[in-house]
Amino acid sequence: MATLDRADTATPMDEDAPGQAISVPDATDAGESGKLKMIVQLVKKCLGVKDIAAMRLSLPASLLEPIPNLEYWHYLDRPDLFAAINDSDDPFERMLAVLRFTFSKDLKFIKGKVCKPYNSVLGEHFRSHWDVIPVSYPSDPNEPPIHHLYVSPPGAEPPSTSWFSGPATHSMPDVAHPHLSESASIKSGRSNKSAFSGFSFMSRGPSATAKSTPATSPELVETNLEAGMSSLSLANDQSSGAVDLLETDETAADKPRVRIAFLTEQISHHPPVSAFYASCPTRHVELCGIDQISAKVSGTTLRVMPGSFNKGIFVRITGEPGAGETYHITHPVAAVNGLLRGSFYVAIGDSTIITCSGGEDGQKLRAIIEYKEESWLGRAQFQCEGIIHTYDPKESVHEEWTRVKHVPRERVLAVFDGSWRGRIRWKRVDAPDSEYATLIDLTPLHPVPKVVRPLEKQLPNESRKLWENVTSRLLKKEYSEATKHKLAIEQKQRDDTAERKRKGVKFVPRYFDPDISSGMPTLTEEGRKAIEEELKEPADQKLEDESPSESSTPGEASGA
Repeated sequence: MATLDRADTATPMDEDAPGQAISVPDATDAGESGKLKMIVQLVKKCLGVKDIAAMRLSLPASLLEPIPNLEYWHYLDRPDLFAAINDSDDPFERMLAVLRFTFSKDLKFIKGKVCKPYNSVLGEHFRSHWDVIPVSYPSDPNEPPIHHLYVSPPGAEPPSTSWFSGPATHSMPDVAHPHLSESASIKSGRSNKSAFSGFSFMSRGPSATAKSTPATSPELVETNLEAGMSSLSLANDQSSGAVDLLETDETAADKPRVRIAFLTEQISHHPPVSAFYASCPTRHVELCGIDQISAKVSGTTLRVMPGSFNKGIFVRITGEPGAGETYHITHPVAAVNGLLRGSFYVAIGDSTIITCSGGEDGQKLRAIIEYKEESWLGRAQFQCEGIIHTYDPKESVHEEWTRVKHVPRERVLAVFDGSWRGRIRWKRVDAPDSEYATLIDLTPLHPVPKVVRPLEKQLPNESRKLWENVTSRLLKKEYSEATKHKLAIEQKQRDDTAERKRKGVKFVPRYFDPDISSGMPTLTEEGRKAIEEELKEPADQKLEDESPSESSTPGEASGA
């Protein structure tokens, strides 16, 4: 990867690899002070370990948050921005749209909390979908699109949270999500589906208690899991009050919705690797990649970077106007700070590079987001800057341009800067009268809840079904019982591994092809079927129609 200075050789997968075992005894104190003691013990045991992600960690259930890892870890916190990538006929504006998606894909780390979900087991999978009101566009083409779902009302959040005008001297806001009932919007009607976001219910603030799980799923009686989340401080300050949140802009509530389907599967246990795929057929855009991280404790900071199989995120456009384009988005390096204080916040370093390839012949566009290094003194600033520039796909010199200063001035089309936690501004440099405008303002945006099929319709190794007993016990604060169910799941995985070894059989993923060397996973026939089924799930609102002449089978484009 362009952003990492290390060998490009992937670590071999070995589901039988024992790794180094680390365990933390359950604290007698089930409160937040007990959790903090366990975190300190864990940090001490991980000091000096080369890669924590490759180790076997045996944590008590009380230290986990009630959510499966595969549900927790995705890049569609704002699916409306993902669906908008192919809206424009102009390649430059499509790059701006990809930038907006990139800044919003991890909104969970800004609005929510850092947490430890359940470790995925081999063969576990998760699928869901979003039905979102598409963004609309203002009369000024330089201004950002207008969002109609999960936004704070005007004036609800302090303007200082944009972190844009100068040094960060104010705290980030608390966010209290409203009741996430079966309906994901004010006018959506009733549904028998659970609809909550893997991270949106992890926001700080007063807990809602909406119950939306069908009566046929009695074990999981609380689907707004925020009510059972830890209240450890997970932002750099807690002085702000809660803010309101509009689930739906009523002026756009009757618009047809755009559906985005999502599928992910754990395809390796040693090292932990998952593959993911998302599709929005009506807007001819899809997304795929491999999730694998490498983590190391350094002082009071946990540094997280992509693992060797993780080549980044790939966004492909499968129909007009940007048909054939692929946007490769690399991952930066992240750091979870404040481990020993129990006051966690995420900082980002290094850079993200977005490279457009394919499509029409000629020069292509490329963007660099450079994250500013945080000072040891004072408060974190969360600043970044970047450029959009042209490059010749027939040459390779651009691969050496990993920082803004590396790019020749005559190649630069636009510049942008601001806070990756708030407002980013941009302007063109190839137009003499160009002025700064807002690229995106994350301040009023919140993660959009996903829609998940009820438990009785899920397969045994589907994430929510698999971890149902652990989740329900955690929500009831029955930590000993939760730990027992967790250990039973882990023991079954070890037994299944031993049985495959005895028979001389290798694990084969169900939904993705085992060959992930390109970083762009390919759906199997079962994977394409799962996506098609998710796209056909009943909807509470009218959905956009897809033109049959322009549609494509999920996963067919570019061999996915």
